[in-house]
Amino acid sequence: MAETPLWFMVATFVVLAIFFIVDLVIIGRRPHVPSTAECVRHIAFFVVMALIFGGCIWYFAGHQPAIEFYSGWLTEYSLSIDNLFVFVIIMSNFAVPKQIQKYVLSVGITIALIFRGIFILLGAAIITRFTWVFFLFGAFLLYTAFNLAFGKDDDEEYHENALIATLRKAIRISEDYDGEKLRTTKNGVRYWTPLLVVFLAIGTTDVMFAFDSIPAIFGLTKDPFIVFTSNVFALLGLQQLYFLLGALIDKLVYLPIGLSVVLGFIGVKLIMEALHANTLPFINGGQPIHAVPEIPTWLSLAVIIVSIGTAAIASVVKMRKLATREQKANED
Repeated sequence: MAETPLWFMVATFVVLAIFFIVDLVIIGRRPHVPSTAECVRHIAFFVVMALIFGGCIWYFAGHQPAIEFYSGWLTEYSLSIDNLFVFVIIMSNFAVPKQIQKYVLSVGITIALIFRGIFILLGAAIITRFTWVFFLFGAFLLYTAFNLAFGKDDDEEYHENALIATLRKAIRISEDYDGEKLRTTKNGVRYWTPLLVVFLAIGTTDVMFAFDSIPAIFGLTKDPFIVFTSNVFALLGLQQLYFLLGALIDKLVYLPIGLSVVLGFIGVKLIMEALHANTLPFINGGQPIHAVPEIPTWLSLAVIIVSIGTAAIASVVKMRKLATREQKANED
């Protein structure tokens, strides 16, 4: 397996920066509700770009990092879709006008990328020095998978955290929005608009999203370059996906189950890797347990594709059955 050339990594960061600026700064700054056709074109473009990028990694660095990228990208993309549930609830809870929702999403995605970048750097530094942290990552992913599978996830209802509740008491916040402005004037008095609270709500939830996504991606690859690029490609086009799914997002009923299988699998994989490279003195005398098998990356990719694909297909089938029942009920 060849190492990823430095020039390729630099070129990748330049191209991703251009994508990011165009997607979130130029297009995202236009206050409008995108049409279905616009959303489909936008999403398709970034999906194709991700597939091409994986092919480039395969050509320049070998099949192993390419498979790691595809696995990481699919996992992060699936988690991003699940995160849209929370975005929908936040937008609804704070009555964000549809005309500025695109702008709010672009800011939220920017915040998410910043937090994930910080978490990636911290995660890479930690796992380099302390392999036992995989035990913690694995346990956390298993806990998250359990909550997703058994309906203990908090996506169905949004609760303001202490920071936002304190903020409301500390500063003047107007009742109405004023376009994309954070500050407005009413009767000669300066107020913060509700947009400030929305940004804080999305930003603080982005931190929680990072706690799910970063351990998951490090369970598939240890390469910070692949970790970062898979996260960026998963976030690009997310605002168009938000509008494309719209009211249908709450009908992806089996997506949490599919995600729980993926996260549970990665959690077990992390724990097995931690046992295989064990250094903890109270486990096997601090020696690695070589009898524990290593799960190949191609198997991880297969599990991700089958789990998410099955969940999506099952959700579509259920939606169609419900639609047929409603149609028959209306006819009767």
